[in-house]
Amino acid sequence: MNRPRRADAADNRERILDAARAVVATASELRLNEIAKRAGVGQGTLYRHFPTREHLLAEVYRQDVDELVAAAPKLLAEHDPLTALTRWLDRVADYAQVKRGVLAAVEAGVWRDLSAHSQGPIGDALAALLDAGKADGTVRPDVDARDVILLLGYLTRLEDGEWDGRARRLLTLILEGVHSRS
Repeated sequence: MNRPRRADAADNRERILDAARAVVATASELRLNEIAKRAGVGQGTLYRHFPTREHLLAEVYRQDVDELVAAAPKLLAEHDPLTALTRWLDRVADYAQVKRGVLAAVEAGVWRDLSAHSQGPIGDALAALLDAGKADGTVRPDVDARDVILLLGYLTRLEDGEWDGRARRLLTLILEGVHSRS
């Protein structure tokens, strides 16, 4: 009898995270009652899973980092290195939009913890993509993950109104910059 509750609880948790991700990416203000409503759960259910707003936002952020990191080897297995890097950078745009919302909503201490969780794994995933491209000659040999991460940091400086028109274009410029022309 406990199994259905666990499955239901897991489903509720995922719906809460999905709703939170959508609100963070699109709303100027994060309201937990809106997240609960979008997820189709009561506020009590939301608070049982995530006792504070920071807990919820941290989990959204961690989940996105984990998905971004896991995508790199999958993309490399399915595509040539430059295509894999291109598709991974597309995911980075979605990740960066959520990251901006999370950063705006959490306190500095929580942000430091989240940053520590993401920087190493994302750098490692990016390095694997770049190394594969260097090995097949499609990525410049002088580019490293830190170069690209520094450039990706500029996505956080975009204004909300210019995100749709500029974020993917900036990623294209980064990709063109790392592409080897030889």
